[in-house]
Amino acid sequence: MVDKHLPKDVSPETIAAQAGGALDPRTGALVPPIHIASTFLRDPDNQYRSGLSYGRDDNPTMLHAESVLAALEGGERAFVFSSGMAGAVTLFLALEAPAHVIAPNIMYWGLRKWLLEDAPRFGISVALVDMAKSQNVVDAMRSDRSNLVWIETPGNPMWNLTEISATAKVAHAAGALVACDSTVATPVHTRPIEHGADVVMHSATKYLNGHSDVIAGALVFRKDNGLAQQVAKDRRAVGPIIGPQEAALLIRGMRTLHVRVKHQSASAMALAERLAAHRQIAEVLYPGLPRHAGHEIASRQMAEGYGGMLSIRVEGGEAAAVSVAANVAIWKRATSLGGVESLMEHRSSIEGEGSPVPRDLLRLSVGLECVDDLARDLEQTLDRL
Repeated sequence: MVDKHLPKDVSPETIAAQAGGALDPRTGALVPPIHIASTFLRDPDNQYRSGLSYGRDDNPTMLHAESVLAALEGGERAFVFSSGMAGAVTLFLALEAPAHVIAPNIMYWGLRKWLLEDAPRFGISVALVDMAKSQNVVDAMRSDRSNLVWIETPGNPMWNLTEISATAKVAHAAGALVACDSTVATPVHTRPIEHGADVVMHSATKYLNGHSDVIAGALVFRKDNGLAQQVAKDRRAVGPIIGPQEAALLIRGMRTLHVRVKHQSASAMALAERLAAHRQIAEVLYPGLPRHAGHEIASRQMAEGYGGMLSIRVEGGEAAAVSVAANVAIWKRATSLGGVESLMEHRSSIEGEGSPVPRDLLRLSVGLECVDDLARDLEQTLDRL
């Protein structure tokens, strides 16, 4: 838990580094214990005054992770889940049906696919729009039941930017809530609640954990309101939580979040500038580059850099892009992002039929390796095309 003895004005960076400042009260250990119990003792009068009853509902280690997350994002309540998808889908299913959701046309493909193919079965209609302009959100609103606007910024894998404050103003005027997938930005770069979002979602598998050894998701609510309470009820009923070991690894990862993300962001910026001049690169997609369409929004909305993700479009089309991914030595061909190792992926073949991603695009997740090594590995591979 976030220690009440920490100063109230302490920064998120300090909260993360000290895991909320919590100590083991019995031993004084700086690393909190992992509670693996699946069940908890009732009081003699059959009550649970500790607030803990059964492992499917809550666990002290999981609650600790949630308290740190809430503090990092500036929300009143946080929930962790067994994956980012589990958290996002739980939020959508908690909406009162029939519901109408507005989401970006470029977003994480797994959630995009679920919204288009499965959400209608639960009384949820979906409009996908280009959110670079808030007017597109206005045009997609339905006066009868537009009750959630879903933002993903920067948007995977084109790294489109959505201005959270402008979108929130439009949504709130229409009586809709705003949820923001801030997986790539992380609390280091953007705290969406400060810009008007009502809910922040993370695939905590990525930067929050940062070591490619946990699958987890998170929702952070600005207010502990009716929607948050419905999410709590649904999670309790279905049980899509993480175990205590995974929660402990997530806490461990968040302790180094700021130093990792700042390093990765600086390396991504250096790579983007260097690769933009390469003759075999048709385009570099990175919000930190002034030529990127979302650069001005990113500069207003993101602090401490522009993130550790970029994409490149390779001259020669799909075959050339696939060849690059097949022949790099340091970059690893693997799905995911935000870990300490650098990953490369040909996105359109991963997403499959219907993907809006250009077929010459490679998505790059920059890790903690020497940036010169990463650049040389990619440049030498491109030179051999």
